[in-house]
Order: sequence, then C-alpha cells, then structure tokens
Amino acid sequence: MDATRVTEQPTSFERPQGADPAEGRGAVRHTPKQLGGSAALPVQARTDGTPSGPGTTAPCGKGNKGKEPPVNGPEHSQPAAAEPGAHRPRPAPEGIPPQPGAEQERAPGGQERRTGHALSPGRPTPMRRDGDRLRFVGAATRRIARGLDLDEIVMGLCRATVPTFSDAILVYLRDPLPVGDERPTGPVVLRLRRTDRIPEERDTDGVLLPPAFEQEPEPSALAELSSLTTELCEVRPGGALNEVLRGVRPVFAEAPAARAALPELLGEGAETVVPSGQHAILAPLRGRRRVIGAALFLRRPERLAFEADDLLVAAQLATHSALGIDKAVLYGREAYIADELQRTMLPETLPRPTGVRLASRYLPAAETARVGGDWYDAIPLPGSRVALVVGDVMGHSMTSAAIMGQLRTTAQTLAGLDLPPQEVLHHLDEQAQRLGTDRMATCLYAVYDPVTHRITIANAGHPPPVLLHLGGRAEVLRVPPGAPIGVGGVDFEAVELDAPAGATLLLYTDGLVESRLRDVWTGIEQLREKLAATARLTGPDHPPPLEALCDEVLDMLGPGDRDDDIALLAARFDGIAPSDVAFWRLEPEETAPGQARRLARRALARWDLEDLSDSVELLVSEVVTNAVRYASRPVTLRLLRTDVLRCEVGDDVPQLPRLRQARATDEGGRGLYLVNRLARRWGATRLSTGKVVWFELNRS
Repeated sequence: MDATRVTEQPTSFERPQGADPAEGRGAVRHTPKQLGGSAALPVQARTDGTPSGPGTTAPCGKGNKGKEPPVNGPEHSQPAAAEPGAHRPRPAPEGIPPQPGAEQERAPGGQERRTGHALSPGRPTPMRRDGDRLRFVGAATRRIARGLDLDEIVMGLCRATVPTFSDAILVYLRDPLPVGDERPTGPVVLRLRRTDRIPEERDTDGVLLPPAFEQEPEPSALAELSSLTTELCEVRPGGALNEVLRGVRPVFAEAPAARAALPELLGEGAETVVPSGQHAILAPLRGRRRVIGAALFLRRPERLAFEADDLLVAAQLATHSALGIDKAVLYGREAYIADELQRTMLPETLPRPTGVRLASRYLPAAETARVGGDWYDAIPLPGSRVALVVGDVMGHSMTSAAIMGQLRTTAQTLAGLDLPPQEVLHHLDEQAQRLGTDRMATCLYAVYDPVTHRITIANAGHPPPVLLHLGGRAEVLRVPPGAPIGVGGVDFEAVELDAPAGATLLLYTDGLVESRLRDVWTGIEQLREKLAATARLTGPDHPPPLEALCDEVLDMLGPGDRDDDIALLAARFDGIAPSDVAFWRLEPEETAPGQARRLARRALARWDLEDLSDSVELLVSEVVTNAVRYASRPVTLRLLRTDVLRCEVGDDVPQLPRLRQARATDEGGRGLYLVNRLARRWGATRLSTGKVVWFELNRS
C-alpha cells in the first residue's frame, strides 16, 4: 500500500441494513479447557476451514503477498452468522468505527466479487484491507489528538491500538523529556511510561491471553506485563537500540537490528514478551527535533502476523503520538511558567501585624488559564498600621500578570513612603500610563490604624468593600468610586471610617460578584447577604472564623459564575485597647532622654512589666538621644503593649539611621548597636513628616 494512501478520508461508518455485526480486530474464539486443568490456546482457522492447533504456524503477511487474504481469519473477516452457543466477538474499542457488512463484497448472483466463485454456506466474506486500515488510522489519530497532557496522549495511543491493531503495547519515553529546543545533557534514558494489553481474565467475549503473557496472577493486569521488562533503559551510543531509534522508521522485531535492540530495551524478559515471527513492531517516537521514545506493538502467536502495510500504520500512530507528546510537554512547561509567575506575583504568606488578623484566597478563571491580573497585598506600616490592597488588571494573559506585578511592586514602594491612600492611587495611575496607553486596572487601597480604630480608604474604579460587624450586620461601605488606574488626569478621594474591634473587612475583585448570569450590584447584594447569614451561625458575640468565612464566601459561586479571576482579602480588626497605649511628646532638649526613661518606667510599672525596665530604659534613652540631636520639632514617644512590647520614637528628620561598627576611640555611635543586640526586632521607616525608629522586646 502506498504511504500516501494512509490518510484520513471521509467515510460513512453506518452499517448497511441487514449486515452482520463487525468482529473486533484481534478477537479470537476460544475452546473449552482441556483435560488436566490447562487452558487450551485460542484456535486460528485456516483457509481450508480446518483449525490450526498450538503447533500450527499461522499464515503471515509475507506468505500471502499478492494472494487472497484468509477469509475466516480473525484479522480482516466477519462471521456470516453466529454459531449457537459461541461467544460473541470482542467489540471494537471506543473511537474505532464499525466495519461495513458483507453485502459490499457480494455480486448480484450470490457470488464473491473478487473471485467470482460461489460463497460457501456460513463462510465469512473478506474485507477490503486498505479501507480497514484507513478507517482505523483515522479513528486512532483522532483519539490520540484529543489528549491535552502527556498521560492522556499516551493512554489514547494504548486504547486506540489494543486490541484492534495489537494485543499489547509498551510505550517508552525519554526521562526527562526534552522541552522545545533545549539540548539535553547526559546519557539518553528511556523509562517505561505505560503498558496496555487484553486483560488476562476471560472477558464477556471469551478472549484468552497467549501463553507468553500467562504469569503469576497479580492485582493489576498492566503490572504483570510491566514486571517482565525493565523500567529504565540507557541508550548506549553506537548500540543496536540507538541505531534503530536513529532510523526513525518502524521495524519488525524479526529484523536483525531489532533483534539486537530489544534485549537492550526490555532487558532479560525480551524473549518472554516478544513472540516469534512478525508479531511485533518496534516504532521509534520522533518529535519535532529528536527521538523522544519508542513504542512496541505485540500480537499473539496464533493471530495473523503484521504485514508490510502495518508498518505504515505503526508509523502514522508513532508520528501522531510523538508530535502530541511534544506539544503536551511544551504546554506543560507553559502552564508551569504561568503558575510560577502567578505564585511569585502574589504574597507567599501574609504578615501578622499588630491588632489585625488576615486571610486570603485566589482562584484563577479556569484550569487552562491560570494567569490573570488580580492581586492582593497586606503591607505593614509605621505606627503598627497596615495597608490593605486589592487590584485587578484587565485581561487574562502573561501581559496582564506582568503589568499586575509592576503595579504591585509600585504600590509596595509607595506604601513604604507612608503616603496617603489617594496619593498612592495617583502615583499608580501615572505608572500605568508609563506602561502603555491601554494599561487599565482597578484598585482599592485602605490603611487601618489599630490604635485609633479607624480606616482610611481610597478607590480607583473598584467594587466597594463590605464590612461585617460583630453583631452580624453586613454593610457595603460608601466610598467614592473613582476612575480606573490608567485613565489619567483624575483626582482620587479618600474617606476615613470607623473600624470597630471584632469587625471584618472584605476586599475582593469583580470576579466574585460579577458574571454572565448576574450584574455586579446583584452580586454585591448576594455577598452581603451571604456574610450576614454566615455571621448569624456563630451568634452575635462571636465573629465567624476568618478562614471558614473565606470558604463560605467562595461557596456562593455557581457553575456559571467563574468568568474571571477572584482575589479575596479578609481583615479581622482586633485593634489595640487605649489602656495598652502610652504616648508622649518631648521637646528636643538635653533633658528629653532622662524624661523618656522616667515615663517608660512608670508605664511598665502600670502594666506589671518591671522586669523589662532596665532594657527599655537603656534603649529608649539611646534612640531618643539620637532623635533630639537633630530634631527641630517635638519628638514623639509611644509604647504599645500587645503580645510584645513595642517602642516607637518619631522625629522630623527624614534621614534614616544606619547601623555601623564604632571604633575603639569613638565617643558615640554605639546606640543602634545596643538596640540591635538587645531588641527582638527593630527598624526605621521614613514618613512624609520625618521618620520613626522602633524596636520590640519579648514580654517574657
């Protein structure tokens, strides 16, 4: 058969009326068990109508070249009528079309069209072999092409060929598989990826396995076949297996090159697995650039051997499978890069600022589009404050994720400058315009102060946040909507609202509340009702657990509601009680350090923390001394008692202090060195009005 003829042709698979059911290719009839308990081998009928026993040589394609194919062999024939009590033939697997009936081969006078002879009673009529192969290749390649990932493609190859084309198959792939144009280093190693075969146990069609596969029963039929071969095989340069793989074309196992290559591929079980004669085909799997594996097709000894045309079929299957595997590996690499990009763009962990607890969720739009422009962030600020940010860049692509990463980095930098929320949005708008004319995004920026129990919010075209109060009431906060980031020339407005202790603020992107089935305001109302219903379950005095609340919110999504990415950030306001805060203003005079020591000692006595007096007085004196030396306005001193003791000293000098190693002859320069050695943590943050130097000490 010409190689150009092995192409998918439009074929009608409807069976003519009155035609006999198609016999599955590869199915054989069985005989009852012989005396003595051993199972009889499946019989193969000869062309003269006499069955061939176990020792009879089955006809092969080479001996029938140019002759009429066997008319009642199981390879390309149909039964004219079912025998009483005989098992029905094994049906063709899913995706393999049924074959035409016998009426297509009959002449008007009841004669056979090919020979002109009268048909014998009960004799199956021959099939058109070329048409069978074309239909099989078309259906098999379609099944292989349906797979998206590596496992689906390899499984599609196995299920499409067993039992229609072969009785068993072994698929070896390179380990690791090369991706794209990369040049792998090191030796070429093949790993047994998957095996498939006709099950050992008798199925409903009465099919039995050949003696070559009858081993000790194991829990899995696939595991039994794989146990006869080696899992890993190293392709030696210049070896027989290397030469077969370089040849690219499938070869019969009886070929001299294949006989030398199979022991290298299969190991010691090669003689047990591979039947004698032309009952095995070794097909290299070549992708776009290089050979990526090999497939071994096996037929039982009593079945018709492979013919020369079957090498073309194996080549088609190997080519489609290898190209599909190549694309699946590239797709997997792209999905991995997308996942890594999205993961690194979002916070790996949320901070634990004083007076607030945080929880978050992120859901991509779909499994096939895991990259989007939604993001959230929580940024600690000076004075125990925290900035809460949520944003959404237009689109679901790598570009959207890259733009999101740049905006998030810009927001973190601006938050470090302690700019007001409206100023942060203004600078984000300028950054978006520098990135391009069509870089649009929405963003909501909020700053929570646990000392004053207040929150300041600025909005840039984002859905408004929802505040869940302790008693169970949920309200949509009234914040100016603003224009999206990237419009340019728009002023943003900030509002300051109460943030009572025990309340929960929910920031989200529009993917949570908007879809093709509902508009955004309908979704916001459903979110508000969902939060109120969840809060009623825990009672008026206890807020719902934060993590469980996020899960309940996501449960409101229906089957058609996942049109966009979803970013969710929940903040539970605990606040800091006024009794745990001590605040003073000190004039920038020489007496300020001594006054700071006395004030700190009194506050610690009031909080029953006298054990920390020596350390706190020493560190407060050093930090206040540095502040007074350069300040021109009053210096602020604040102590906060939470799970740790935090001390904050602020002044109007923007230059941040720098830790340095003082020389032995220096009279100063050791204040920050002492802070660094004695404090649990310390730091300095620049403010719009100066700076704050802070340190923390463990309470116990």
